[in-house]
Amino acid sequence: MADDEYEPDFDDNDFVGDDIDGEDIDDAVDDADAGEGNIDVSQKTTKRITTPYLTKYERARVLGTRALQISMCAPVMVELEGETDPLQIALKELKQRKIPIIIRRYMPDGSHEDWGIDELIVID
Repeated sequence: MADDEYEPDFDDNDFVGDDIDGEDIDDAVDDADAGEGNIDVSQKTTKRITTPYLTKYERARVLGTRALQISMCAPVMVELEGETDPLQIALKELKQRKIPIIIRRYMPDGSHEDWGIDELIVID
């Protein structure tokens, strides 16, 4: 069995530097650098499919994640008025839309949409 080791039908060099169409990746990167250097993010985010409302599941996940971050000494994004509970601080940040978290919503076709907390409509 030791003599019958598996050998692939291709060389490792067949795939180095090539994308699916067989074009050289380095050339594609150079072409991208030759164009405009800055990508307009607002153009990318204008065509969205999903609702602009923060769902109760997203709200729970965001508040829990942010409260954990605050409890681990992350910087607080709002002025504190005697609050010491991380969940209460996270709620205050959510009401003021200051939570530095981006929500990624996955679509059935495998694509996704990214929403910032400041872009979403939050219902209390």
